Amino acid sequence: MPQPSEECARNEFAQGLLDPADRDPEAARRVDDWLELQRQLCFEPVLACRLLECMRGDPAAVLSSRGVPGRLGVEPRAAERRTLTRLGATLVPCTAGAYPAPLRALPDPPLLLGVRGEASALARSAVAIVGARAATTYGTSLAYELGAELARAGLVVVSGLARGVDAAAHRGALAAGGKTVAVLACGLDRIYPPEHRDLALRIAGQGAVASELPLGAEPRRVHFPMRNRIISGLCLGVVVVEARARSGSLITARHALDQGRDVLAVPGPVTAPTSAGPNALLRDGARPVLEVGDVLEQIGWMGGATACGAPAAPRQRRAWTPDERRVLDRLRDAPATRDELVRTLGLAAGELAALLSVLELDGALVEDRDGRLRLRPGGFPRTATGRKRG
Repeated sequence: MPQPSEECARNEFAQGLLDPADRDPEAARRVDDWLELQRQLCFEPVLACRLLECMRGDPAAVLSSRGVPGRLGVEPRAAERRTLTRLGATLVPCTAGAYPAPLRALPDPPLLLGVRGEASALARSAVAIVGARAATTYGTSLAYELGAELARAGLVVVSGLARGVDAAAHRGALAAGGKTVAVLACGLDRIYPPEHRDLALRIAGQGAVASELPLGAEPRRVHFPMRNRIISGLCLGVVVVEARARSGSLITARHALDQGRDVLAVPGPVTAPTSAGPNALLRDGARPVLEVGDVLEQIGWMGGATACGAPAAPRQRRAWTPDERRVLDRLRDAPATRDELVRTLGLAAGELAALLSVLELDGALVEDRDGRLRLRPGGFPRTATGRKRG
């Protein structure tokens, strides 16, 4: 399918965007209402969406129903609009037709996105590259090359602007002349880390810098998991390049699994602390990335995108049958051979073979060369009881 034109993407994304520079009093009031709602409810996106649904998408009605007076006066609100105008920012409310469809499908979609640069970049097919801040030369080199190759393939590269792997992935996409999106864990008027200010400007000029947090919000620890769910939510898949055993990149991978996105990992030396995270993901069934073709194959990328640059929808999982759930629950605990599944589940060999054939076709599991079956990341994000996997 041919790549959609930039004009098509811009026209599609014009629907429902808010321009802080618009001097029309009604437009300014609407911007103020959304910014106030963001200040009050950005940490409660589920509640915010429920209230907006009840109030037919009117932020002023939601504010009125809560009976909470605005914290800012007329001049501070005008100052916020001036700041956003100076940044060249656009506001994308969750009720807008321009709001990225993959984020809308999340159980906790961001209430309001502030975007510097090309807002339509958020609606294009994308892959996230994340990893360690204190990355090795091996890790940053691979992240740079992956970012460049994915950009050349026509995909947007999404990451978090952090030191190490994130910055390398952004730079690779920029060097290839592609688009990249940086999602911040602070307000749009803050850049973290501060030494990436120039990089953020380059990204805004060749993609987008986005945040769901109010202006002035500092990069606090609680903000990073929020940021990570947006990174994975925007993408068809997440590639973890390097990460320690307890890493924010693994939080992004868990978000991706819960959201039904593909998870991939770059293998590394078993003795290297920065390889502990990716190697653990590989042990649990993540797709190994040895070259960019592994990523493109995993996400089913054929070099095109949907109309007006919107990304292909994440794979829709059908409802599992009770017997399929039993098989998947067993494999969630640990990979197993067919004989082991027959013994532990009490199924006939023929019955099990039929179940496994269907599950493999659905992409829920894969069979290793040694004959052991394991879950494919994203193929089975919940247990039979409906609890999220840890």
